[in-house]
Amino acid sequence: MELYPAIDLRGEKAVRLLRGDYDNMTVYSDSPLEVACGFKKAGAAFLHLVDLDGAKDGDTPNFEVIGKIVRESGLMVEVGGGIRSMQTIERYLTLGVMRVILGTSAVTDPDFLKSAVERFGKKLAVAVDIKDGFVATHGWTQTSELNCLDFCERLQQIGVRTVICTDISKDGAMQGVNAELYGSLVKSFSMNIIASGGVSSINDLTTLSKTGVCGAILGISLYTGSIDLANAIMLIKKADSK
Repeated sequence: MELYPAIDLRGEKAVRLLRGDYDNMTVYSDSPLEVACGFKKAGAAFLHLVDLDGAKDGDTPNFEVIGKIVRESGLMVEVGGGIRSMQTIERYLTLGVMRVILGTSAVTDPDFLKSAVERFGKKLAVAVDIKDGFVATHGWTQTSELNCLDFCERLQQIGVRTVICTDISKDGAMQGVNAELYGSLVKSFSMNIIASGGVSSINDLTTLSKTGVCGAILGISLYTGSIDLANAIMLIKKADSK
């Protein structure tokens, strides 16, 4: 299981939201690049980046900051938030981004998703953000009528290889992970499942590793110090080697 420390960007700063609420935001750093370099120093190989402004409004206001992180951090970066056109996908991949994450556009424009998967393959992932069992969109400010499992079935049929699933009720709340949800997704689908939301302790990571997910995203637990990234990376490597 790979660990993906996360940076959420808003106004070119590293922030965290509580359960996706834009009115409940904490700023953790004015320098996202410094945060990313700190993750690299701790032993991270990957970085999960989300442009919250883009997710809400459908544009790329933090593009320059993301580019700087990709160029200077030494991390393999996946990026999501506001990616709703082929042009935007290409811009990010040209930057050197490892993988681009589609969210709202994957829900609202199935034809676009299909074309993007055919064109970019494993360089695409889809964010499945779940609110009360249904898929949320537009930076989690709206909820679709799509059931989580039905949507994942559609994604698999289209050929999506990686799904990043967030239980919004857990995100930023430091209340543990929804292991039952992730275990169900792993058993039901052949796609790579990356778990997000609620990781608050090493025990949560151990629990997730047993579900069979291929990755876990770490957010507020790193910023509050409840998880030491270097220690977590070491422990997960040991667990995976058994």
